[in-house]
Amino acid sequence: MTEKIIGLTEWFATPPGQYLLAWEQAQFDLAVADLFGYNALQLGLPELDTLRSNRMPHRWLALPEPVEPGAAPVAGQAAVALVTDAAALPFPAASLDLLVLPHTLELSADPHHVLREVERVLVPEGRVVVSGFNPASWWGFRQGRARLWERTGIDDGSGLYLPDAGEFIGPWRLRDWLRLLSFEIESDRYGCYRPAVRTEKWLQRTAWMDRAGARWWPVFGAVYFAVAVKRVRGMRVLGPAWKPRRAKAAAPVPVANRH
Repeated sequence: MTEKIIGLTEWFATPPGQYLLAWEQAQFDLAVADLFGYNALQLGLPELDTLRSNRMPHRWLALPEPVEPGAAPVAGQAAVALVTDAAALPFPAASLDLLVLPHTLELSADPHHVLREVERVLVPEGRVVVSGFNPASWWGFRQGRARLWERTGIDDGSGLYLPDAGEFIGPWRLRDWLRLLSFEIESDRYGCYRPAVRTEKWLQRTAWMDRAGARWWPVFGAVYFAVAVKRVRGMRVLGPAWKPRRAKAAAPVPVANRH
């Protein structure tokens, strides 16, 4: 019988989902801890509290749809602050210092439009932090193969490994999009090198692959993580329009010698 995971919420409750969440939470904690400003926004994925280590006075979580009434809270789930579409944020231009997009782009119907909206609301030198599934990984290969077999009507009994939602956006593609919007990649990294297994037992047995993968095949991690800075070309910091005038030295006066 084919095992099919429908959405993110169900998948994050599985052993590989918990493994991925733990790695990503650690990366977000490190990335945003020393980012300063006034306003920060997380778009989507309430299973992660990506802004918990940040010290900005205003931090929000935005979801594309409201939480169902009476739904049991998930442990570690961030509190929802507003409901909005990621492609139409209710913020004026250049008003946010930090935006965090945990798997937001690959779940969006128009990820490039979302990035344009991110560029609009970020202040110059503001930062965006993005995470996503890497198609060039064992997890991505297994997911792609399962989708191909689904389209051809072949059922091998394994089913989809990752959530059946959205489309992968490779890190190279994301880098090109950010460059077109005048973003500069400040740092990037990959993680989760264990094979595409479903049980906690096999995930623990292959834990050594995280160290080996980071050293020998770093770009093939199951998930990628990037921090980018919004650059504004031609902008430079100006000093005050006026400068204090220095008092002119008095002209020397010749003194006649009485002798």
